[in-house]
Amino acid sequence: MDLFTLFPTISTSFIVISAVLVAIGWGLIIKGKREAHKKTMIAAAIAALLFFIIYMSRTVFIGNTSWGGPDHLQPYYQIFLIFHIVLATVAAVFGITTLVLGFKAKYAKHRKWGRTTSVIWFFTAITGVMVYVLLYLLYPGGHTKPVWQVIFGL
Repeated sequence: MDLFTLFPTISTSFIVISAVLVAIGWGLIIKGKREAHKKTMIAAAIAALLFFIIYMSRTVFIGNTSWGGPDHLQPYYQIFLIFHIVLATVAAVFGITTLVLGFKAKYAKHRKWGRTTSVIWFFTAITGVMVYVLLYLLYPGGHTKPVWQVIFGL
């Protein structure tokens, strides 16, 4: 494994860890274990933040990997990638909002936001893993390009 695939593997791992921790945290709050829920959700947020730091560092310093698969699948991949990016952005905003509500002890709003945020985060993690599988396992070989060229398939 070279540096071009090491960082995506590590960052994708942090997304999976974050989603698993969110699921565990959800289970803990259902059982009424508030302090364990809080610690687990903070750990989930830290894992998500580590993903973001690694992803953005790679994007800024190396670039992003372009589609390496068959040309006839590229438009489907681009649509899927844009869906994932929008979903991830919404999840990030919702996640920050949910955390702030929890820290401010606005538990009724935190509970409402948390349910939606968790589901969006699960879909973000799943689609993120799918992007990783498509770019690095199923169809490796795309060249590294600046992020805006990758998103628009240029």
